[in-house]
Amino acid sequence: QVRLVESGGGVAQAGGSLRLSCAAPGPTFENKIGWFRQAPGKEREFVASINPSDSTTFYSDSTKGRFTISTDNAKNTAYLQMNDLKPEDTAVYYCATGPYYTYYTSPTGYTNWGQGTQVTVIS
Repeated sequence: QVRLVESGGGVAQAGGSLRLSCAAPGPTFENKIGWFRQAPGKEREFVASINPSDSTTFYSDSTKGRFTISTDNAKNTAYLQMNDLKPEDTAVYYCATGPYYTYYTSPTGYTNWGQGTQVTVIS
């Protein structure tokens, strides 16, 4: 397993933007990368995922059109660009990696997880 480190969280106003980063120390992004979030008292929720080999992406209904997932393989870094933020986006955001042949939109498809970064959106 490879340790992942998220960064870029913070406080934003509704309608604003944040960009989250997920860094890995080695060639971790040869499989799939996912972003998930978890609010207090709720289960972990799928946000977005990508297969870096062919750039296939998946998004949740609540984030599609506002969030964009991407990777920079040369830097071993994945990103989540979040635009038009809403208060309901407030959560701890996690990045994760897993085999390409497992689920892309469920936490069960991922084996390596970061520590998470807090995102707070105020109105």
